[in-house]
Amino acid sequence: MIAKYLWLAGSIPLVVLGTIHLLYTFFTDKFSCRNHVLQEEMKKTSPVITRQTTMWKAWTGFNASHSSGAIYIGIVNVVATLQYFYIVSRPLYMLLHIVVIYFYCWLAKRYWFSIPFRGLVFSAICFTAAALLVAFNR
Repeated sequence: MIAKYLWLAGSIPLVVLGTIHLLYTFFTDKFSCRNHVLQEEMKKTSPVITRQTTMWKAWTGFNASHSSGAIYIGIVNVVATLQYFYIVSRPLYMLLHIVVIYFYCWLAKRYWFSIPFRGLVFSAICFTAAALLVAFNR
C-alpha cells in the first residue's frame, strides 16, 4: 500500500509543474526573451527544416507540448495508480516510468533550472522507492 502512495506522490509534481508551465507559456511573459531584439528576430526567422513556422512559434509549441506531455504522464499515472495499481506495479511499467523520470531529471539539471529539477528528483525518488517496495514484497 505504501508503494501505491509513493507512486501517486511521484506523479503529482508532473501534473502541477506541467500545468504551471502550460499557464506560463500562454498567459504570462515568463518564457519571453529578456533580449527583446532576439525575440523579434525569433518571430521573423524560420528554422532550416521549414519556412512554415518561425523560431518563436516553434519555441511556444515546444513549451506547450512539453507541458502537456508532463500533465498527461502525471494524470495517466494518477488514474492508473488509483484504479489499476496491479498494472502499474508490473516491472516493465515501473521501469519505463523510472527511466523516463531520470531522463527528465538529467534534462532539468543540464538544460532547465532548479525548480523543475527538484520536483523531478522528488518524483524519481518516489517512483524508485515504490518500485523497490513492490520488487521486495513479491
